[in-house]
Amino acid sequence: MEGMDVDLDPELMQKFSCLGTTDKDVLISEFQRLLGFQLNPAGCAFFLDMTNWNLQAAIGAYYDFESPNISVPSMSFVEDVTIGEGESIPPDTQFVKTWRIQNSGAEAWPPGVCLKYVGGDQFGHVNMVMVRSLEPQEIADVSVQMCSPSRAGMYQGQWRMCTATGLYYGDVIWVILSVEVGGLLGVTQQLSSFETEFNTQPREAPCPL
Repeated sequence: MEGMDVDLDPELMQKFSCLGTTDKDVLISEFQRLLGFQLNPAGCAFFLDMTNWNLQAAIGAYYDFESPNISVPSMSFVEDVTIGEGESIPPDTQFVKTWRIQNSGAEAWPPGVCLKYVGGDQFGHVNMVMVRSLEPQEIADVSVQMCSPSRAGMYQGQWRMCTATGLYYGDVIWVILSVEVGGLLGVTQQLSSFETEFNTQPREAPCPL
């Protein structure tokens, strides 16, 4: 496992600290995003409240509070297996989104890890799928059953790996979906599924002459 990286753009942090906003929901949302969704809204509110709702001070307080030796599993996004660039899908269509990910660390993942929806558009009711523990450098595909929105347009959502204790880790995984009336992705997935099922059906041997 690798130590937690703290790599926040100082210029970006300065901009947020100078916002001067009194909208607590905005500050909570930005705090959560800057932490890579590692902390829930209630936890973000706790650190913001203790620093008089100063975003930059709250970020510092959070990392001061966390153990400097904390270690988390490592995960790297490899590629989109389905819903790649340029692919579109019709409205209100069931589809399967698949990502390829890798345990990029030196230790196996702990048991009970899962992939969780953390923000943006969710595309259906599924918000979590269990993922098997990967060995160091092992690559695997992770799939989620989804449904496209009813209106055409561009949509996006974010998912992250999470341990059984609630610690998020690894790259943020994106779903970027183009919904178009003439989209073909859902149809091609259904045809592929039908073809697979057809090819696995037992067939009668031809009658001997």
